Amino acid sequence: MINEIKQDANTRMDKSIESFKVALQKIRTGRAHPSLLAHLTVSYYGVDTPLSQAANVSVQDARTLTVQPFEKSMIQPIEKAIMESDIGITPNTAGNLIRLPLPALTEERRKDLIKVVGNEAESAKIAIRNIRRDANSTLKELEKEKEISEDEERRAEDEIQKLTDSHVKKVDELVAEKEKELMEI
Repeated sequence: MINEIKQDANTRMDKSIESFKVALQKIRTGRAHPSLLAHLTVSYYGVDTPLSQAANVSVQDARTLTVQPFEKSMIQPIEKAIMESDIGITPNTAGNLIRLPLPALTEERRKDLIKVVGNEAESAKIAIRNIRRDANSTLKELEKEKEISEDEERRAEDEIQKLTDSHVKKVDELVAEKEKELMEI
């Protein structure tokens, strides 16, 4: 019973870390990478479709992404999706190819992005702490119903706290990595 609770908490905390990693990928550095557009969806015959299923996204050079729609009729909807997204890039269309030139990051923009990273990290830590709270409340219920002893509850809470600490430390390591990446020119 206790092992199941710890296992569930660990799995959920791991998912929070994965979600945080995905959020970090969306925060762009000065380098072009197809994952910058991974979260975009395009209206494809009235259905919201991931951009990767409507077009080929590739890196032309260090500061340019190219998007080649599978159908010529998809150029307008893809441009619209890019313009409305939060990535702040203006598409340049030439025939069947959409080019996305990434502007160099200014010092001010880098600091803004570091603040965004900090906010995402705090959200991830809150999620991890909420999982700890859920696990601890489940343990308290088990103790109240006399299914486990008070000592077992305390030991399990300590172990869940260690899990929480290790996952929060992982978030901090990812933040440090991303900040280093953002500050390099």
